[in-house]
Amino acid sequence: MTNIILRGCNGKMGQVIADIVEADDDAVIVAGIDVSQNRVAKFPVYQSFQKCNVKADVIIDFSAPVNVEEMLDFAKSQGIGIVLCTTGLSKEQLAIIDEASREIPIFRSANMSMGINLITKLVQEATYILADAGYDIEIVERHHNKKVDAPSGTALALADAINQVLNNEYEYKFDRSADRVARSKKEIGISAVRGGTIVGEHEVIFAGTDEVIEIKHTAYSKAVFAKGAVQAAKFLPGKPAGMYRMSDMMD
Repeated sequence: MTNIILRGCNGKMGQVIADIVEADDDAVIVAGIDVSQNRVAKFPVYQSFQKCNVKADVIIDFSAPVNVEEMLDFAKSQGIGIVLCTTGLSKEQLAIIDEASREIPIFRSANMSMGINLITKLVQEATYILADAGYDIEIVERHHNKKVDAPSGTALALADAINQVLNNEYEYKFDRSADRVARSKKEIGISAVRGGTIVGEHEVIFAGTDEVIEIKHTAYSKAVFAKGAVQAAKFLPGKPAGMYRMSDMMD
């Protein structure tokens, strides 16, 4: 049985995760962390880790970047790992997270969907073949109108995966309105769309002469991300300190 502390338990994603864990015979939420106390949960909820004295095997973080350092300090003091699903982290916070991974296992993915991580491998394979053939690469991501960060962490992760194949020689182009110049061959365009209740769409476009190849993932509910987070939470306990990705679990 995997005992989980859920940070952001009263948010929308937190509630979805709680429902999934409740139906899982191999996991249980033993405590929640949330500054909001506007929901009655089936487990104790604390406003901060400083007030939490519950023992657990792992933390799932589906919250906001604020107070990430407090969570890291708690995890290190307890010797437990973190499934880190929060996006929009600053460079300084990412550096602190990398440092913490020397002491505890941290599972970090910009997108917890198994499907997204599968198409990441597919676009890398396509890049091997198509980039040298002169295909232009564009990424378009679409999300609901409440999402504040743009482009999405997943879009950037896809771009990084593609650029890894390209020896990190390509630049990212986020806005074409500022410069009235022809498209550079060594660039990856990244566009963000915000509207309505779109859960999440990511499309990688390989545009060549007289043909276009598109690899696309569409999420129809938040449950796909929650399921991946719970799977990661069951995967992480007992692992040595280090940074883990979805590819480690899929392999």
